[in-house]
Amino acid sequence: MSVERINSDENPKFTHILFIQLESQIAHATKVPGLIFLSGQTPVDKDGKLVEGGIREHTAQCIKNLGNVLRAAGSDWEKVVKVNVYLKDMDNFAAMNEVYEKLLPSPKPARTCIQAGKLPNDVDVEIEAIAAY
Repeated sequence: MSVERINSDENPKFTHILFIQLESQIAHATKVPGLIFLSGQTPVDKDGKLVEGGIREHTAQCIKNLGNVLRAAGSDWEKVVKVNVYLKDMDNFAAMNEVYEKLLPSPKPARTCIQAGKLPNDVDVEIEAIAAY
């Protein structure tokens, strides 16, 4: 089985433990026949800086970052089959969901949303996905 590591030039490069390391490159996704597993994306810009705003702006940035990776892997949001959302505070669910509903195409993919004890760099949201191609 072939395994391909995918990176988007539109997203920051991390040395973060949550990303897959391959020959000193950090992978935003791993592609296997038929599926792409996207690493969790946090609300940072191309330079790795936290975008301004609250949970709405942060959710939009996570979705944008995932979209960058999907394009780099030859897929798009229409082919996403599963999304996992990790919130620092479940009280932010309604605001996160408002942006999620607006930005993702219908029908929406299967989704899990949980409150996580601590997210990388203490951000308020992280989103990961699985897509077909």
